[in-house]
Amino acid sequence: MRLAMEVRRRVKEQQKRIVPAEFRNTQFSYTLGQDGIEKFVVTPELQSEDSIGRDPLPPGQVWGISPGGGEAEGSGLFRIEVTEGPGSGVRILNRPAPPAFAESVKYAQQNLYTRAAELVGDRNPREHEFSIQLRAFDASKSGISLGVAAVLAMCSALLGKSLRGGLVVIGGINLGGSIDPLHNAIDVVELAVEKGASVILMPVSARKQLFDLSDDMATKVNILFYTEAREALIKAIAD
Repeated sequence: MRLAMEVRRRVKEQQKRIVPAEFRNTQFSYTLGQDGIEKFVVTPELQSEDSIGRDPLPPGQVWGISPGGGEAEGSGLFRIEVTEGPGSGVRILNRPAPPAFAESVKYAQQNLYTRAAELVGDRNPREHEFSIQLRAFDASKSGISLGVAAVLAMCSALLGKSLRGGLVVIGGINLGGSIDPLHNAIDVVELAVEKGASVILMPVSARKQLFDLSDDMATKVNILFYTEAREALIKAIAD
């Protein structure tokens, strides 16, 4: 079944290249078993390791952009990959774990614990162990201000639901649940477009900065704003 869907996907992609006005982006997926986790079928030639594809990532994975740490480090693209299983707590698999990313994960974990009912319903995150890996795709390596992306990755893994394709998440979160301000919104949007993002999820506090975003750049991406973690999750979950 998966092979048949992959071949059919290739046909649809060729149709879209020949007559783009008639054929739109296509996503194929299926569910199997009692858990009913949706799995998306992609073709390897359409995938690039260091760019944001239009197909949803597996549950627990999310693209994020760190705004960087000022002059010392610029913004950079990262992918957070989370798996969950029986147990408790959070393990960062990177050794050594970048301190800034470890702090983001700690804040994400506490927000998931304290707001579990809002984020994941009747699932108890304290009864699951989360294993987290950070993958960097630019010179930026610290993973600073990736808290919201980490929250969404853990929620996605726990719910067994993919986030929408082409999405990149921007924003840090503190222990109280407030979203950190973003000071270089235009730079971050330009990087997201360069990396292939079609949807950017970012704090609403950065909206006014985007008045200076070029018209050409604004037509290439759909920017969604959020005020808190639950709103970000609702907008990020794949349809």
